[in-house]
Amino acid sequence: MKTKSRRLGKNTKNDLITYGIVIAAFVVAEVMQATGSMSSLLRGLLVPLCMYSILAVSLNLTVGVLGELSLGHAGFMCIGAYASSIFSVCTRETITEVWIRFPLAILVGGIFAAIFGFLIGIPVLRLKGDYLAIVTLAFGEIIKNILGSVYVGYDANGVYVSLESESSLAMGADGTLLINGPLGLSDVPLDANFIIATVLLLLTLFVVLNFMNSRSGRAVMSIRDNRIAAESVGINITKYKLIAFTLSAFFAGIAGVLYSHNLGYLAAKSSNFGYNQSIMILVFVVLGGIGKMRGSVIAACILTALPELLRELNDYRMLIYAIALIIMMIATASPKANAFWEAHSLKKFISAKKENKPAKEVQ
Repeated sequence: MKTKSRRLGKNTKNDLITYGIVIAAFVVAEVMQATGSMSSLLRGLLVPLCMYSILAVSLNLTVGVLGELSLGHAGFMCIGAYASSIFSVCTRETITEVWIRFPLAILVGGIFAAIFGFLIGIPVLRLKGDYLAIVTLAFGEIIKNILGSVYVGYDANGVYVSLESESSLAMGADGTLLINGPLGLSDVPLDANFIIATVLLLLTLFVVLNFMNSRSGRAVMSIRDNRIAAESVGINITKYKLIAFTLSAFFAGIAGVLYSHNLGYLAAKSSNFGYNQSIMILVFVVLGGIGKMRGSVIAACILTALPELLRELNDYRMLIYAIALIIMMIATASPKANAFWEAHSLKKFISAKKENKPAKEVQ
């Protein structure tokens, strides 16, 4: 019993350290903005840093906790971005209060992405390994191309959809074009800011970390470790896989909400929703550590900010970026490096005295 409670306490401490790092980074950024010591380039990266951190944490739920390789994460982000942007554009005149409209837009984007995650997960999660990766990749590309080709408009008589051209929409003179094919959505309300993005990142970490420590999370990890053994003790494989996959899609949709409401413009066929985006998010997860949510946040922030901060170096920018990737890979994948960081971590130093006393009592 003592060992179990001590293990739960260790998980809680790790979670609190993760929250503390995010809060400390937020305070530092706010102080730098207040004192005018932050450049405009770094100021423009604040919301994207939170957005990519949410994407990395949510994908780590699928890759690290569930143990399945998904390459369609940008597709869920695209769904969340479009669903929330349509909601915000259509309700801008009726819901004038941003503090009401934007939280509703966040829920709309997350719920729509979760619905698609659930529907896609039913057939897809029966596959394994490379087959699952290929199907999720195809899903992401299909979503991107459909949303990048559709024309949507509305008037007093209803909603009109076409895959041909804007002129094929049978709208009246009072009609409004909502999605303009490859040109996407424009004039999306700029409701996202750094404070909201940080709160959403903390919420994502809170839900994902508590899910990992919950009964459902332990069931998901048992499926990852040994599917046959988990099934033999009565764990519903399909149910728990769907829970993890749907939750991951939900937070990917929330990241899409931040993206669209920070940029103010959407085009589904841009590189931000394509195959390369999904690969980049996977790189954040791998370099931050499979199953390590704190590492995903740190890797996402470093690898997102580094290319922009090194832009003045021109030809040497990508060389330094590649070196940073190699260093992070060695630091996270090497057993010796992991043992070094664990041995010299502040957490162990602080908890050493606390653990010594019970150990003596047991002896």
